[in-house]
Order: sequence, then structure tokens, then C-alpha cells
Amino acid sequence: MGYIIAKNQLTELGFSDKEASVYLALLELGPATTSEISRVAKINRTTGYDILESLVNDGLVNPLGDAKIQKYVAENPDKVIVFLENKIKQGKEKLKKAYDLLPELFSVFNEKEKPKIKFFEGVERVKEAFNDTLSAKIEIVGYAVGADAFTAVGEEYLRDYFKRRVAKNIKVRVIAPDDPDTLKVTARDREELRESYVVPRDKFYFTTETNIYNDKVLIVSWKEKFAVLVESKEIADAQKKVFELAWLGARQFQK
Repeated sequence: MGYIIAKNQLTELGFSDKEASVYLALLELGPATTSEISRVAKINRTTGYDILESLVNDGLVNPLGDAKIQKYVAENPDKVIVFLENKIKQGKEKLKKAYDLLPELFSVFNEKEKPKIKFFEGVERVKEAFNDTLSAKIEIVGYAVGADAFTAVGEEYLRDYFKRRVAKNIKVRVIAPDDPDTLKVTARDREELRESYVVPRDKFYFTTETNIYNDKVLIVSWKEKFAVLVESKEIADAQKKVFELAWLGARQFQK
């Protein structure tokens, strides 16, 4: 299957002709500027910018933080499936076509230059980043902030997240300050596959949440509504060791 066929199939899935061209150009290029992307996609720069912003909103493209020259990168091709699943009206037929197309998209995907750091801003983007923890293969370990999370995204979202995590049989070990919202969560530790150590709020209240899983470290500021996802085996391994040390220390506060 070639580039033209892949482009045609993307348009069948609901992409415009130019969206398909920009997305495929990004898969091939890796991190690139609007000018570089537009040149490969054979569209003008202004149109390229508008299409990139649309693809960012759809969760298919990610801007690489603040820089003098803004760069963009295509998300992993399996996000096409997530994108279509979120649009229920697309139906099973289009989802099947998307699954059939994935091998071709992965063959184009430039993983050598895959970014190590991703930034997410705004409540919906933070939820997207947080949902990535559901890709954990073994367990998630980290530090939670109950009150700030409940304020930012609401209890309904968090309860739904816990259900989805349990459905995937992903276990969690967490250290959290003893605020009322945290205690509402830890009261259901057993049924939600979670082991929690609660520490004194007056001594160890932290305002950001950290989740360590696979080769990733996700840091979320619920108050400022942004997240940073670091993909690095070295950093993830180091943070897991730091967590284990903190886990031993938090044990002394358990009754």
C-alpha cells in the first residue's frame, strides 16, 4: 500500500484532502515547523497552520511546547482509532478501515525523532494526558493530589477513570496527603485495585500529581491545568527508584 492509497483511505475516514496530506507529511517528517510541513504537504503556509491547529484539537498532532520557532509532531498513529472511537457516529465500518490502515501509517511514522517531552494545556488536553496512564502494562506508581484533582475535573470524571483502569486490571500504588477528597478515594482502595499511603497534609502537601508507568513520567498541575509527559526509560527508572524510597518513608505514617 502506497502514500496515495493511505491518503485516499484517510479521506474515506473523514479527513479532508489537505488534512490527510498534512498528517501524512508529519508522520514522515517527525518534529517539523509549519513551513516544512506545508512544503511536504504541498499547501501554502497559512492553510498549513489552520489545518495543524485543527489536528491538534482532534488530538492527532501535538505542538512541542514554547519555542522561537514552533514545531509540531504527529501523535502515534493509533490515535486515529481513538479519534474515531470518540466520534460514535462514524460506525463500525470506518473503524475497521482505520484498523486496516494502521500498519501503513506505522510504516510512515518517523519514530527515530519521536519527541521525549509533550505538553498539554487546558482541562480537556490534561484529561487526554491523564488517560494515557491507562496504557500502563504493569502498574502505576506516583503521588496524587485529591482536592485539586476533584476541583479541576470533577468527581464524575475521576470515578469513570477509576472504572476504566480497573477494567484494564491496572494496579496503582500512590502516596497522597490526607485531605478529605483523598480519603474519599482511598476508602475504595480494595475495589479499585489501589494501595495508598496517606501522609500528613501539613508536612507533605504537594500541588502537582505525578504518575510513573511504562517508560513514562506524567506530571499534572491540576491548579494551572497543564501536564508534561516525559517518555524516557532512564528518567522513568530513576523516578521509580525515588518513589520506592518515598514509599518506604510513607509507611511510618500508616496506622
